[in-house]
Amino acid sequence: MLKGHLDAIVLAALEGGPAHGYAIIEAIKRRSGSTFDLPEGTVYPALHRLEQAGLLASTWMTPPSGRKRRVYSLTRSGTAALADRRRAWSRFSQAVETLLKGGHTWPA
Repeated sequence: MLKGHLDAIVLAALEGGPAHGYAIIEAIKRRSGSTFDLPEGTVYPALHRLEQAGLLASTWMTPPSGRKRRVYSLTRSGTAALADRRRAWSRFSQAVETLLKGGHTWPA
C-alpha cells in the first residue's frame, strides 16, 4: 500500500524542519505509530530522487558528535508538491472510503 505514497510521506516528515536520513526514518515511524518502519534502502533512494527533482535540498553538517551527516530540507517546490499531494490524497482516500462503505456516489 505504500507504493506511490512514499514521496509524500518523506516530504511530510520534513515539513517540521531539516533532518538527516535516520531522523526522517524515525519521524515517519513515530508519526505513523510504527506502521511505517521503513528501511534505509527505501528512504535514502527516495531522498535522492526528491532532491534531484528539486523538492528537497541538502547540506553536509558535522554536529558536535563529529559524525558528518547530510541534512535534508523542503524547498519551495517541495512545500507546494506536498500541498498538492495532500489534496490528491484527500480526494482519493475519501473516494475509496465511500466505495468500501458502499455509500453514495462520490462526486467526480
